[in-house]
Amino acid sequence: MRLGEADRIVTFLTQGSGKVRAVAKGVRKTRSKFGGRLEPFTHVDLLLYRGRELDIVTQAETITSFREIRESYNRFAAGEVILESIDRVAQEHSKSVRTFMLLLGGLRQLSESTDPSAVLDAFLLRLASLAGFRPHLSACAACGTPGPHERFSVMQGGMVCESCRTGGAVRLGEGTVPYMTALLDGEWGSAAGSVDVRRESSGLVRAFVEYHFDRPLRAWAHVPR
Repeated sequence: MRLGEADRIVTFLTQGSGKVRAVAKGVRKTRSKFGGRLEPFTHVDLLLYRGRELDIVTQAETITSFREIRESYNRFAAGEVILESIDRVAQEHSKSVRTFMLLLGGLRQLSESTDPSAVLDAFLLRLASLAGFRPHLSACAACGTPGPHERFSVMQGGMVCESCRTGGAVRLGEGTVPYMTALLDGEWGSAAGSVDVRRESSGLVRAFVEYHFDRPLRAWAHVPR
C-alpha cells in the first residue's frame, strides 16, 4: 500500500508474530536501500523498529527470492491468490508456525511446478484445514457415515450421504475424491488426475474456500483455468 510520496506499508507473514504491517521508507525511490527485497513472495530476514501504530522496516535481507514465480504469469496469478488467502486467514500479531510453514512450502512448490493450478488448489485445501474448515472426503460431513459417497456439499462441509444431502449437493465424477484427497494430504505434486477431474476439483475448491472464508478472493479472476 502506497504511503506518501516514496514509502509503502508492507504486510508480512512472520513465523513468530503472525501477520505484521510495517512502513518501508523510501522503497519507491529508484535508489532505495531495499531494492527488490520487499517484492511480493520474497522470503526475507527482517529487522523492524517497533512503532506506536506501525513498525518500520530497518533491514531486509533476501533468503529466497522466488523469482520464478514473478517470471511466469500462471505462477504469479496463482501466487497472488495464495497471498490474498493468507492475508484473509492470518491474524495480526498472532503466532502460527503451521500457517507460516504452509505458505513457505507452497511458494517453494509453486516456484518449481509446471502446474500452478494444482499447487494452488492443494494450498487452499490445506489452508482451509488449518483454519478449521477441513473438507470431509472419506465420511459424510453431516452424520459421519463412512464413504464412499457420491455427492459433495459446499455448505455442509464435504461429501454427504443420500440421507443427509441437501439441494445444493452435487454428484462428483469418478476420480475427483481421490484426487482431492491427494491434494489435501499427499506430498506436494503427488496428485494425478484427468483434465475433467482436475477441472471439477478446482471448481469445488474455489466454491468451498470462498464460502467458508465468507468472501470471494479477488485475485482468482486472473488465474487461467
